[in-house]
Formats: sequence, structure tokens, C-alpha cells
Amino acid sequence: MTSRGDPFAGIPGRRIFVAVPVSAEAREAIEAIVASVRGLADPGEREVRWVRLDGLHVTLRFIGPTLEPRIADALEAVRAAAAASVPFEAAIAGGGAFPVPDRPRALWLGIGQGAAELTALTHAVDRELAARGWAAEGRPFRPHLTLARSDGIGSGARTAERLVAASAGLDIRWPVDRLALFESVTGGGPARYMPIGEAPFRGPQPAS
Repeated sequence: MTSRGDPFAGIPGRRIFVAVPVSAEAREAIEAIVASVRGLADPGEREVRWVRLDGLHVTLRFIGPTLEPRIADALEAVRAAAAASVPFEAAIAGGGAFPVPDRPRALWLGIGQGAAELTALTHAVDRELAARGWAAEGRPFRPHLTLARSDGIGSGARTAERLVAASAGLDIRWPVDRLALFESVTGGGPARYMPIGEAPFRGPQPAS
């Protein structure tokens, strides 16, 4: 991969990020949606670059290339943020494309229920990372599940339209009860998302 397509090419370290994993049941439902969208492609049409769905997740903070001695610090930050968090439920709220539907670079499913909690969780992760020497995240957070990359692919707009139609009225939800530190491993096809460690939520539970 060239440096034009990969902004981290040549930078040493493991590409790590903090995310909320999606449950197996929710992932299977999303896989069915993706299959239906792909089945509508015109014969011979160049497909968008679909992500590997076996590691589907909501990214909270991309940390980037990190040298091995700092991996333990990142994992400690994840555990600290999880220790203060309580479980909640997240639900899909339709599909869309970034930055605009007619010239998309990424196709995604949005989060409705649970969006506020995911945003708060992101702030908690940012605070714990900042306490361990990482710079603050300057970009706004918009919770979503990335399904495909489409920059430079002519069929991107048509595929985005199909995804929006296929995801209308969905009722896919899952319990959010843990954080995970992942490594993004590139090369040889779509990136693989390898878990480095997980941390369950241990915050105060509501009274029964």
C-alpha cells in the first residue's frame, strides 16, 4: 500500500484503537443486510471495499501506530474507562455515507439508542489516554459501524443508496458491556481487527 493510500505507511508500531465490539447476533443480522446489498450489484460492477465483518465494532478512539512498550499503557486506559462504566443497549438507526451520499468515501450504519452513552464512553477513554500521555482527540465523535470504503469507486453512490434502503426500519440491537483494544493488521486484503485485550464494565449498577 502506498503512502498516498496509507497515512501511516513507514511509521513503526502496532496500529491500535479502542472500540465497542458488536454481539454475534447483531453481527449476523448485519451480515444479512450486506449480503442483500451486494446481491443487488449490477453484473460486472466494481464493488466497494467491504470490511471484514468478523471483527465488527464501533470505534471510539483510533490511537494509531504504537510501540510495544506503550501497548500496556493503552490497555490500562481501556480498563480504567471500563471500570467506571455501566452496561447499556445500542441499536442501529439506518445507513448512510461519509462525507456525502453522491461521492462517498465510507458506507456505514448509524447508532440511535445508545449514541449518548457511546459518546460519554468516548470521553472517558480520551480522559484516561490523556492521563497516560496521549494527545486529546480533536475530531468530533459520531457513533457508527463502518461497512465499506468507496473512495474512487464509481459504484459507491449506488451502493450507498442500496444500503440506505436496505437498512431502513431496522431493529438490530445489542448489549454494550465491555471495551476492547484492537490492532488493525493491514495487507493481503481488508484489514483484520485483532483483539489485544477486553475489559468488562464494572461501574455502579442501578438498584433493582
